[in-house]
Amino acid sequence: MSNYYNEASEFAKNHILPYSKEIDEKQEFPVKSFEKMGKAGYFKVMIPKEYGGQGGTLEDHAAICRAFSKECATAALCYMMHNVAVMTILVNGSEELKSRIFKDVVENNKFLALAYSELGTGTHFYISDIKTEVSDSTVKFNGLKSMVTSATHASYYLVLAPSQKEGAVDNWVFPLESEGLNFKTNTWHGLGMRGNVSCQMELNDVVLDKSYRIGEEGTGVDQVFNVVAPYFVTGLAAVYTGVCQAILAEAVEHSTNRKYPTGKSLSEIETVQIHLAKIYSQTNAAILSTEEAARAAVEGKEDALAKILAARIFASEAAIELARIGMRIGGGKAYNKAGNMERLLRDSYAGQIMAPSVDVLTIWLGRAITGQPLV
Repeated sequence: MSNYYNEASEFAKNHILPYSKEIDEKQEFPVKSFEKMGKAGYFKVMIPKEYGGQGGTLEDHAAICRAFSKECATAALCYMMHNVAVMTILVNGSEELKSRIFKDVVENNKFLALAYSELGTGTHFYISDIKTEVSDSTVKFNGLKSMVTSATHASYYLVLAPSQKEGAVDNWVFPLESEGLNFKTNTWHGLGMRGNVSCQMELNDVVLDKSYRIGEEGTGVDQVFNVVAPYFVTGLAAVYTGVCQAILAEAVEHSTNRKYPTGKSLSEIETVQIHLAKIYSQTNAAILSTEEAARAAVEGKEDALAKILAARIFASEAAIELARIGMRIGGGKAYNKAGNMERLLRDSYAGQIMAPSVDVLTIWLGRAITGQPLV
């Protein structure tokens, strides 16, 4: 287990948990939690030491996301996407771009987000409908991105757009202050993960210098599958594993504290014990699967991709099932929104549609274990 897990768990209890209920009820971004994250150095965990960061690994990324998610899945999800964006720039960006962005993160506690999904292509976000006009040194962008997490709060957004190379896409960094960049905040009506303010982003004649392109022209899809996917899918596995851990903690607390007039607790009832055992077993399996997937990737194991895909699929589906069982344990109190189980149930459902969706990932896993290309 990464050394970051215990430290991040303590941080989350003090600076994420206190706001988790409020951000869900008000559908507001966890601003206070992110301010604390920046000051505590979490935004620079994945940035190499030569740029002023901490040089973290995929295991560290997963450990922190899981620890944060146990207290608030929304905060963990938004943090996870920042790390993915950082790694994409690190692996593919020019030295000028890395220096510029990483300096802002390290010195000013700025963070990043992903703006990949579109209304027309859904979870196949590597297919872009954005319109581009290319000149010698700049590119003009027009179009609409959907469900952009951390909207209006992140300082930089990674955007996929068509390349001059036919059939290819480029990956870009859009600064928040770019002229013509607007957010349609009224389009966010999330069932769960309500604090991620995942709304639509409009690009109206946004002009960027070509220095904001990540990597060589036409390499966007390669970046998605070689860098974005491993960190994003592992991060989501960690987030939903953290949700499983939260469900377990909530179920144990409620069942042991809910007393009958005789003094007997719910946890002494055999049926409830069976439910608790299943929640524990599945949560433990999710933890082990996610940790093993991250470790396999760091060690360069041949089956790392398959393990990452399997961990995400398992954690996402387990969170939904365990939340369903948790609602049974919570009974009328949970249904009436006493405690956190109802929120955890709603948060869990985002896992099956979060791009790439569980259905897409399952197809990819079948291809990966038989030596076929994913797409």
